[in-house]
Amino acid sequence: MQQLLITCRAGLESDIAAEIQGKAAAAGVPGFVRAQANQGFIVFEGYQPDSAEHLVQRLPFSELIFARQWMVVLSHVQLEEKADRVSPILEALGSGPAFHGCWLTFPDTNDGKSLSRLTRKLERPLFKALSPLEKSPGKAGWVAQVFFLSGDDFWVGLTPVKNASPWELGYPRLRQPSTAPSRSTLKLEEAWLQLIPEHLRAIYIKPFQKAVDLGAAPGGWTWQLVHRGMQVVAVDNGPMDKGLMDSGQVTHLREDAFTYKPPRQVDWLVCDIVEKPARVAELMERWLTKGWCRFAVFNLKLPMKKRWQEVDQILTRLRDELDAAGIQYQLAARQLYHDREEITVFVGPKPV
Repeated sequence: MQQLLITCRAGLESDIAAEIQGKAAAAGVPGFVRAQANQGFIVFEGYQPDSAEHLVQRLPFSELIFARQWMVVLSHVQLEEKADRVSPILEALGSGPAFHGCWLTFPDTNDGKSLSRLTRKLERPLFKALSPLEKSPGKAGWVAQVFFLSGDDFWVGLTPVKNASPWELGYPRLRQPSTAPSRSTLKLEEAWLQLIPEHLRAIYIKPFQKAVDLGAAPGGWTWQLVHRGMQVVAVDNGPMDKGLMDSGQVTHLREDAFTYKPPRQVDWLVCDIVEKPARVAELMERWLTKGWCRFAVFNLKLPMKKRWQEVDQILTRLRDELDAAGIQYQLAARQLYHDREEITVFVGPKPV
């Protein structure tokens, strides 16, 4: 199996292509990428018959910034109109290694989302037919995946259970809280789910912690902090949501986010400022290296061109600064579903 299909946000195909080619070469799995703009996925073509399997074994999925989900390709099926879909899926999966479960997915595009009705209709007959091929969860290292481009054009493959997104489409489905003052609130909620391992979330995110929100107004990210019982200093010259201010958990400072200094260390720093990514990264370096916060979540707005290259340079510099300061840290970055032209970064102490 030499093809690896990787999904992404439509419009960022060139960025995941540049990222995966560089990381694949570093992992000793050279190849090239087939991609089309705005299709929501790319295909990495390895030069060896087992390239895709080797890559998912050597490259942690969590290190990829622009990827949402991936699968090792078994077959690309293009059917005649109204042909049987179940049989070619069974044939492809029957030739591969042991698996348990099956995801029916599609690109994050308007055409892709229109396929959700088809996948729901196909679930019952397909899952029934697949049942004899499935192994118990303990004996299967893979979950089957069928990625639909249309009703008669789809890819069949396998996704490694322990090295992929836990969500079949690559992101959790979140609801906008009715009392949150802006939709940006979902960025921070998704960041915590995507970037912090599940077993550490309750340790890192607790009631009564102290937090600072830089560029807070009107309070979308502050809402998440308040909702989890934290005391928040919201730094922004703009107005804050009245409901948040009435909570008694928010102190609003009309100050410049780039010059504000906390009087003592806080638990959380969050930042969603519309500014050049290098300048925001420098601000985060200062907070982290001076020990002004323990944990940080921040957004880096992407440039129009060479997004992966600039992100890589900025994160490399951030890591170098943290290393030079002797800080033992963990860093994770991802282009989230609720992000637009930006990526979200989490930095915290390295788990003991």
